[in-house]
Amino acid sequence: MTNSNANESFNRCISNQLLFWGISLSIASSYCILAFQADLRLSIAALVGASAFIMVFLSITLYLAEARGMGWSPRAIIVVAIVFRLMFLFRPPELSDDLYRYCWDGLMVLHGNNPYAFAPADAKLLVEESAALLSHVNHPQLITIYPPAAQIIFSIGAFFGGILGMKTVLVALDIAVCVVILRILARMKMPPSRAVLYAWHPLPILEIASSGHIDGAGIFFLMLAFMLLLPPGDDPNPHATNNWKAPAAAGLVFSVAMLVKLFPLVFFPVFLWLAGGKGIKPFIMGVVSGTAALSIPFLPDLFNMRTTLDIYMRNWEFAGFAFQSLHEIFLSGSTARQILAASFFLITITLYASLFRKHNRAEDVCTPLLFPAAFKTAYCIVLAFLLLTPTLHPWYALYLACLLPFVPGTAGLVLTWAVLLSYRVLINFTLLGIWEEKDSIPAIIWAATAGALILSWLARKWKPDFTRRVQLFSQSSEMPGRQ
Repeated sequence: MTNSNANESFNRCISNQLLFWGISLSIASSYCILAFQADLRLSIAALVGASAFIMVFLSITLYLAEARGMGWSPRAIIVVAIVFRLMFLFRPPELSDDLYRYCWDGLMVLHGNNPYAFAPADAKLLVEESAALLSHVNHPQLITIYPPAAQIIFSIGAFFGGILGMKTVLVALDIAVCVVILRILARMKMPPSRAVLYAWHPLPILEIASSGHIDGAGIFFLMLAFMLLLPPGDDPNPHATNNWKAPAAAGLVFSVAMLVKLFPLVFFPVFLWLAGGKGIKPFIMGVVSGTAALSIPFLPDLFNMRTTLDIYMRNWEFAGFAFQSLHEIFLSGSTARQILAASFFLITITLYASLFRKHNRAEDVCTPLLFPAAFKTAYCIVLAFLLLTPTLHPWYALYLACLLPFVPGTAGLVLTWAVLLSYRVLINFTLLGIWEEKDSIPAIIWAATAGALILSWLARKWKPDFTRRVQLFSQSSEMPGRQ
């Protein structure tokens, strides 16, 4: 009997390892297919199909890791993440041309110019390198929209050398995101295998390693701020001893996240809640100090950014199904934007009110226990934003992807893949120079996410009833007299 059990255990172990490695090799093969495409803009079907394949197998990998204990070590997760990103690091930025604006801004800073002082089209004195970039910069008639912390990162990337230097810096920060996620998972006593939902996710690999979007840098500082507030050990109340350093450092880092991209500002109440009690003042001081230190060098021209930001908020639109629908109903883009903005505001307020009501910060002093609720609230806020924004570029969903290791929701997994469908517009634009959006694509993205939300809700609703029926059936089967 002992030998039989040992053989059965050995066979199960072998089959599990074969299954696990087979899935991992399938994910790697999918990335190889994409990496060897001549032009990703003309390979959207392959991009969407391979990404869907990867997402399915990432979900299976997570299930095997948590249900059967077949997980990757943190070191292996990081090594594989680096390999996947290196596959795309040396490609030109095909899916987006934002990287050229980054390089332009970075060169302006390196040469002592304020990027907020004038638009690229108005520049008179250009060095040879920046003159070559000008033809690739999108909307050169507009002053940069990127905040001061982003400008610092742009200058570092430009210092290391053009497109490749910029992408190298951003990929390094993206790998650092993976490391921080693993640290947070460890402190929350969650399995490290969850980190693959970001580290091996197609979205950061395509949007950061391939296209070089600055959002990866903002996510790094955002995740780092979360980690700084999370106690490193088993101390249930790390701020009880007047420890102001961690909240102050978290506030400083959070200010950098906000000044890379403005979107993290929506998480400000979450951080105030996590800091709690005596940690709130040091956190706010850190935010104010960091914001001032980064902004002052660019004053007074920094305020010129508001003009471009206003143009963006009033006129930009892409792949926004909710906006398109309201626009058709009210025949007014302004009205549609106001409705969506009010809806997002109400949803955000409701989510925060629910968080503060269900988890009394004064009573629950064990800070690690607060983070699952904080991450879930942040996840729902980002999900609502992506469904309601008039402009849904795929890289916006990176802020949702970084939360998947902590909240692996079905809707988030679906949406972070479905946004890649919007790249279909690049086919005609690349071949014919025609930018023509298909109305069906935003509808498909929205419907896929909404469908996933509904199905996951139904699954949660039916699971207790299903479990109860199984238990009753098992009990009745064990009754005497039944065969």
